Amino acid sequence: MLLNLIRLARPRHWIKNVFVLAPVPFAVAAGAKVDLVVLATGILGFSLVNSSVYAINDVCDAAADRLHPRKRLRPVAAGLVSPPVALVEAAVLLAGGVALCLATGRPGVLLLAMIYVVLNLAYSLGVKHVALVDVFLLSSGFVIRVFLGCELVDVLASPWLVLCASALAIFLGFSKRRADLASDPECQTRPSLRGYTHAFLDQATAISAGVALLCYAIYAIESPVFEAGRQLVSLPFVAYGILNYLRLNQLADGRGGSPVEIAYSSRAMQICAGGWLAAVFWSLGMW
Repeated sequence: MLLNLIRLARPRHWIKNVFVLAPVPFAVAAGAKVDLVVLATGILGFSLVNSSVYAINDVCDAAADRLHPRKRLRPVAAGLVSPPVALVEAAVLLAGGVALCLATGRPGVLLLAMIYVVLNLAYSLGVKHVALVDVFLLSSGFVIRVFLGCELVDVLASPWLVLCASALAIFLGFSKRRADLASDPECQTRPSLRGYTHAFLDQATAISAGVALLCYAIYAIESPVFEAGRQLVSLPFVAYGILNYLRLNQLADGRGGSPVEIAYSSRAMQICAGGWLAAVFWSLGMW
């Protein structure tokens, strides 16, 4: 039971909170003072809030998940955790997450966490069945994480950074829907898939990928935090990461749309992420 309760919380998905750390190098280069205790507390608190939402979502989706080849193994769908127990766990995780968000001493952290909860409740309770709106709500979670990172290091989010994060999040959202449609062509597990076609999703992922790359390039050129002559050093890593993700998404049979699975399984993407981080540190003059 303990193992199933841990699985229900999906700690593997906490890797998405790397988006919280995305603004940190740029904030430090701009002169911000980072309190590591506050940063770690905020990330842990938000992770618990994430897990509470996952538990609620699994309760709402249990019937549909039983029709899915992989999701049917989730604890609630498989009958390993009852819905009432799952909801109790969600409440405990949410209470713990809220307490840690309050402990950061940054009111904006709790506000962003509550916005995340409200949007995801709306998603779980029916909005996910509306084509396009489901992708925008799905993508909003990544953008909220970027704002959360800025709040934790006490800096204002740069408009270009928000644009980059938004375009990348929409790209990930459409990639997820493309993978869902590939694994469920009959649209049995997700009604919103009836509002999409493979051709549309291919175009949407390609457009959002191009916009994300362009926004990052402009941000690197326009932002004053980069060292002169080093602004575009990290751009090849961003280009490779986006294009390789697009390639994996179109090759895989439904698994290529999950950023979590790709983050854990693709060695090339892991090396690319490390290269990007090193290039960013150098272009910011941090080494």
